[in-house]
Amino acid sequence: MKLGLALSGGGIKGAAHIGVIQALQEANMHVDIIGGTSIGSIVAALYAMEYTPKEMLKLFNYFSKMIFKNSAMYTDPNGKKSLSIQVGGLYSGENIAYAIEEAGKYKKMKKMKDLKIPIVIPAVDLRDSEKYIFTNMEKINDKYLNRADISIAVRASSSYPAIFAPTIYNKHKFVDGGILDNIPVEEVKKIGADKVIAVRFKLNKTSRTVGLRSTLNKSIDIMFSQIEGREVKKADYVIEIDTQNVNPFDFKQSNKCYKLGYEQTKREIENIKKIINEEA
Repeated sequence: MKLGLALSGGGIKGAAHIGVIQALQEANMHVDIIGGTSIGSIVAALYAMEYTPKEMLKLFNYFSKMIFKNSAMYTDPNGKKSLSIQVGGLYSGENIAYAIEEAGKYKKMKKMKDLKIPIVIPAVDLRDSEKYIFTNMEKINDKYLNRADISIAVRASSSYPAIFAPTIYNKHKFVDGGILDNIPVEEVKKIGADKVIAVRFKLNKTSRTVGLRSTLNKSIDIMFSQIEGREVKKADYVIEIDTQNVNPFDFKQSNKCYKLGYEQTKREIENIKKIINEEA
């Protein structure tokens, strides 16, 4: 039986995904196939590089400090530069790619096909309004891309609308995969998972919205929550993390989120084992 794990987007809340993986490993539950959207794609990529949860958290904390460091210039894979504020985002997103590139160098991995564990990373192309899947598996159809750099895939899936500039790759103009698929349960199953655990975050329905960022974040969170509702029904088990009081842009709360993910999974571990070990 191959176990799959589908990780949702959610900014710094994504550190909770690392806590989930830690708790699963302590219970001798090995994830064979992984998928992630937005911040979930960062954790999924690190896992597929075969970093331990402890190493992932250390990298997550180290690189998160630079991700929101604004860059006046935006560079696409062809080397062209333009002002990031004029190409659709307050931040260029280059630091996301840089973080993944650096993590990959240590493991001698650059391309999606270098990754050791089957992986899917959704992104949405603004040019045709379609979902594309970055993967290291054989292409199912033209919507599956398996020749990209890992850094391009993660940056594309993490290009949160209006916050990060879209990611240009070949003929595509990618933004956050959460627009159409914030928890890639079905995609994880498509590449071979027999059972899939989905990880999502509780929506804070009463949070205040003051200013552009919080208003934008709340609006997109509501949209993502509706999309997730359809996708999680396809999962065999759903772990919901209570991060309602966490600002997804406050990277000082990563350790707190890790602990929330770890503790929630530990509380549910016997139920998870029961469901996952049931005959399909």
